[in-house]
Amino acid sequence: MTGKIVSGLGKGAYFVGLDWVQEQCMEKLGFRPYPGTLNLRIEGDTLHLLEQLQNKKTEELIPPDPESCAAKVLPVTINNESGAIIIPDEAVRVHGNEVVEIMAPLRLKNALNVEDGDSLTVVVSAVGR
Repeated sequence: MTGKIVSGLGKGAYFVGLDWVQEQCMEKLGFRPYPGTLNLRIEGDTLHLLEQLQNKKTEELIPPDPESCAAKVLPVTINNESGAIIIPDEAVRVHGNEVVEIMAPLRLKNALNVEDGDSLTVVVSAVGR
């Protein structure tokens, strides 16, 4: 999928910084995420791929408190950097369906030397069951 980097609202940083999210990411994805996400507005022909991915059965981050937000995660690669798309429960999504949040073990903007407005291609590693 290809898209343009856009600014977020800071809510992804809060979510990925939670202890239970850090632990489950280590267990299910093999890394502890940097406390922040890279937001990517998916464009053009690849927007339909995002819609298909949001409906797939994937690995999930399950909160210890049932009142908290769960999320699906899809492993991805961006320019040889590993990460995961986070798809929060629909009730708490703050972006439109065309924006994905990507977490990784490092700050992706620094690692990839990119900034808001730059185009980026994300390769989904494996689409769930």
